[in-house]
Amino acid sequence: MQARKPARLSALPTPPLDLGLLFLRVAGSFMLFYVHGLPKLLHYAHELTVIEDPFGLGPALSLWAAIFAEALCPLLIAVGVFTRLACLPVIGVLLIAMLAVHPDWSIAEGQFGWLLLVIFTAIALCGPGRWRLGAARRHA
Repeated sequence: MQARKPARLSALPTPPLDLGLLFLRVAGSFMLFYVHGLPKLLHYAHELTVIEDPFGLGPALSLWAAIFAEALCPLLIAVGVFTRLACLPVIGVLLIAMLAVHPDWSIAEGQFGWLLLVIFTAIALCGPGRWRLGAARRHA
């Protein structure tokens, strides 16, 4: 005999895990894009003068790498396209920022960066969930 799920949980249109992953993807991507990616796009010339270049690649390459990770990748993650792959540049930039650029920051000073690292690492480990762009075609 098969055990029945409680009626209130089975009445949800999607499992709570998928809702949680959707929320994590959209909220984390919005925060990263709005706080870091969008300002780099809107103030590109100024950002070229202030961006850190920890590996000596030059400010333009460092800025374009940051724009890729902080503007394009969050958009892909938010809609659930190439989610795990798109998390990798984000995680890389965050690790570089926290460990190479700001190694002297305490946990409190770097809490936003560390929290973003936790969010995008969790998304990379769990994947996008069922609510993502193109998911309906795959399940139809």
